[in-house]
Amino acid sequence: MRILLIYPEYPATFWSFKYALKFIHKRAALPPLGLLTIGAMLPNEWSKKLVDVNVEKLTKKDLAWADYAFISGMVVQRDSAREIIAWCKEANLKVIAGGPLFTSEYGQFEDVDHFILNEAELTLPPFLADLENGCAKHIYETPEFCNIHRTPAPLWELMDMKHYASMSIQFSRGCPFNCEFCNVTALLGHRPRMKRAEQIIAELDGLYDQGWRGQIFFVDDNFIGNKGYLKNHLLPALIEWQKGRKEIPFNTEASVNLADDEPLMEIMVKAGFDTVFIGIETPDEESLAECNKQQNKNRNLLESVKLIQRSGLQVTGGFIVGFDNDTPSIFQRQIEFIQKSGIVTAMVGVLNAPAGTRLYERMREEGRLIDFVSGDNADGTTNILPRMGLDVLREGYANLMQHIYSPEHYYKRAMTFLREYKRPKVSRTPLDFQRLLAVLRSSIRLGIFGKERFQYWKILSWTLFRRPKMLPLAVTIAIYGHHFRKICKLNIAQ
Repeated sequence: MRILLIYPEYPATFWSFKYALKFIHKRAALPPLGLLTIGAMLPNEWSKKLVDVNVEKLTKKDLAWADYAFISGMVVQRDSAREIIAWCKEANLKVIAGGPLFTSEYGQFEDVDHFILNEAELTLPPFLADLENGCAKHIYETPEFCNIHRTPAPLWELMDMKHYASMSIQFSRGCPFNCEFCNVTALLGHRPRMKRAEQIIAELDGLYDQGWRGQIFFVDDNFIGNKGYLKNHLLPALIEWQKGRKEIPFNTEASVNLADDEPLMEIMVKAGFDTVFIGIETPDEESLAECNKQQNKNRNLLESVKLIQRSGLQVTGGFIVGFDNDTPSIFQRQIEFIQKSGIVTAMVGVLNAPAGTRLYERMREEGRLIDFVSGDNADGTTNILPRMGLDVLREGYANLMQHIYSPEHYYKRAMTFLREYKRPKVSRTPLDFQRLLAVLRSSIRLGIFGKERFQYWKILSWTLFRRPKMLPLAVTIAIYGHHFRKICKLNIAQ
């Protein structure tokens, strides 16, 4: 059996880093971890080929080679997935689809032959058995959650690592919180399920043996869902793994209560973590209560961010406008918080209601659903009617984004971060050959031709004389700013 694993294209979005990747000659930020894991679940004797459309073209030769096409993707990849499915049908190639996009919207894809929904550890085996017996069904789904102790390591050898800026790995699934707008718990449950430390070390060994020496993203929606296991098992194992190797930088996602646990932050930094995404959402207490963001309530969010930054972890932040309790003043309040926080990478989105969330059900009952979720959490669109009115929301959002990503305010925020950030003793952003090339390219593109050239040279000069070991980080921040401004301009123009 010949299996073609196809990953749809990401459009240019906030998290695609499309315009930043050009500076380091990479084609995609991350590999398709789900499909690589599916590849490991398929019979060993089957031939498998991965085509990530983000890094290479899908050809007629690829389609003619295959017996089946397996497609997975996120909601933001919807349009590309439709196009790929159409190509497969033209080639008379049967399509098997799964992952978050199809689990949420399988009714919208009539040309898919078989759906492997929810967690493939549970739904793929019965499909494979039925396929062998010639009685495969259209849909395989389950309300159960799997034991990820049995999840195999991804087939890293299916991809060409040189095309990617970072690798990805998964330690846990599920989140103990129940935010109204989030579909993580609907897809993966409330109880955090974790791989054994030995599994993670084996996966890291696999990446290292394939020659990977760059950044690795732990894709968990809340890495600190079980702090005890982290402190006593995984993080000590990661510290031991790092010994004798070139320091590998890790980053992940966590809830803001990480700031309450100084020992946890300390051991995360020792293990190699240097960046963490935090869902801050809003500085408004009433809006936090509205969306059931309990972990963010009754705390000084600004000070929590500073505590995490001073521990040696860069904070990237998620923010939302458009809650029912939001008034037009929220846009300026968000601007002030973001600027004071020194959160350079501030992803601000308009409130959406993904299918399966409590917010979706509430909006449906109130007759306020108006469209599909785009999946792009920073494009300024929404699928609900906001209380403040669509025009007010869109105008406020556009002004907010233009403000925080204008060169003046972006670089001012970056300077706030660089002054206050406590850099780990071991540098995980060394000035290696790739980063030297990034310095050269950014010096030309941003420092000579860019509208931000004054701010660019100012921040690099300040860093070189005041905190020279952070120069690679300063260059990275400048390049990210270029990408964010391009995305902001693209979205606002729409």
